[in-house]
Amino acid sequence: MTPPLFQRSDTQPSLARPSLTHLRHVSVRTSAFDESLAYYTGPWGLQAVETDTGQAALRGTGAEHHVLHLTASETNGLDHLAFGLPDAAAVDAAATNLADRGISLLSEPHSLEGPGGGYGFRLTDPEGRVLELSTLVEAVPPQQLAKTPTKLTHVVLNTVDIDAAQAWWCDVLGFRVSDWSEHQMVFLRCNADHHSIAFNQADRTSVNHMAYEVPSLDSFMTSLGRLKHDGNEPGWGPGRHGPGNNAFAYFVDPAGMVPEVTAEVQQVDEASWVPRVWRRVPELSDLWGTAGPPSENIRSHMAG
Repeated sequence: MTPPLFQRSDTQPSLARPSLTHLRHVSVRTSAFDESLAYYTGPWGLQAVETDTGQAALRGTGAEHHVLHLTASETNGLDHLAFGLPDAAAVDAAATNLADRGISLLSEPHSLEGPGGGYGFRLTDPEGRVLELSTLVEAVPPQQLAKTPTKLTHVVLNTVDIDAAQAWWCDVLGFRVSDWSEHQMVFLRCNADHHSIAFNQADRTSVNHMAYEVPSLDSFMTSLGRLKHDGNEPGWGPGRHGPGNNAFAYFVDPAGMVPEVTAEVQQVDEASWVPRVWRRVPELSDLWGTAGPPSENIRSHMAG
């Protein structure tokens, strides 16, 4: 089936959209908090910047205060996704414009009390995901650890209606469509990265996987070696995707959630980019031809 929409819809061109700059962090509830904390600060390579009883904020080597927030819970799930805005004026304007569109906010712009602080507000998308838009988050000192993740580069979300999800995130939040994987996945960007968010058509609303970018292919292979030596084999990968052109390897964390190590995410030239529809065939899912099909185990965990 051909995707019905290839780009942002401008059904309401007079209403401004938030000027999102990047994906800041993902916050998840985890049923294996202690084990997951040890996993992500151990072979995964993230570092704890704030910890409390049953909570931890973990950073990469990039400028973002933290890229992953863990909260102990009886079940796994998404707590919220956080996106950056350039300044306080942009936060205030986004809140006003979203309210003008009839979007209910969970809070007005205010000083945030979570890890890294900042100034922002929260809202929900039509499937109930909590989104945080913020600025003025605390700075962290830069690090030169070349073989560990620099940032959270994208999150893939399972959706019960891929067309409705794509339309809302583009029309309301200002994302742009980069590519489709048939009518099964759609890749959305808010900056030059090929995708910060992607949606996968599924029978439930859940998290598919979270991807952390390392700075080079050498870092990518070293990360896989570090994980392997700790007893962690990829459930799919290593390979190189067609959509996004990124190197990939997927794992299962101690709670059963799926993190991805990735590198060389494609950069989009806004002036010339035209979305494409990629067929879901092995030679396009993995351009290197090294990964083979994803295991049944990784598929089941990606289903949420």
